[in-house]
Amino acid sequence: MRVRFADQVAALLDAAVGSGARHVTLLSAYGADRAPSVIDLAAVEKLVAELGVTHTILRPAWVMQNFTDEHLPLIGDTLIVPSGGGAEAFVDADDIAAVAVRTLLEPAAHDGARYRLTGPSTLTFKEVAGIVAEVSGRPVTYVDVDQQAWIDGAVAAGVPADYAVMLQWLTGTIINGDGARPTGDVERVLGRPATDFATFARRNATAWTH
Repeated sequence: MRVRFADQVAALLDAAVGSGARHVTLLSAYGADRAPSVIDLAAVEKLVAELGVTHTILRPAWVMQNFTDEHLPLIGDTLIVPSGGGAEAFVDADDIAAVAVRTLLEPAAHDGARYRLTGPSTLTFKEVAGIVAEVSGRPVTYVDVDQQAWIDGAVAAGVPADYAVMLQWLTGTIINGDGARPTGDVERVLGRPATDFATFARRNATAWTH
């Protein structure tokens, strides 16, 4: 987990272009242009834009898969993450991958595009917990925890201390009411609707039942 990575990405990009790459699709983050300067998201986007080859930048919202892996695990039957009641247009990582593939197969058609990839609707974490409860049969509830306490707990559990600024930014956007809103970019690129969270949850119900 890094917040400073522009130098490493620059070296990778130079090597790729030097080896003949003529298109780059960058996985960035929703709101990267508003991220704190200590996080290298905007700097890396600038590197890609100035490479001299066709390029596409993907800025996804929080991915749905965060709820099925170690990022946002259930603690007992409780989902614990700071949100201040804010909402997010969670996006399926499979949709992100499908958009990325399309940009790589049709680079000229997506040259210079900055796609903000979201799901089809916004959800609060309480609503997410309700959907998880429905598909899993567990009495899942949501607890809105203090942001700093949550970050301190993550660092105590092994998350690098310098990554705390990233956690603060990511959760802060939702707490401040600036979470991702549906954009329709997934549908515009793929020609089909973005996956909704209920569909994703049914597809991955076993993640919460074993």
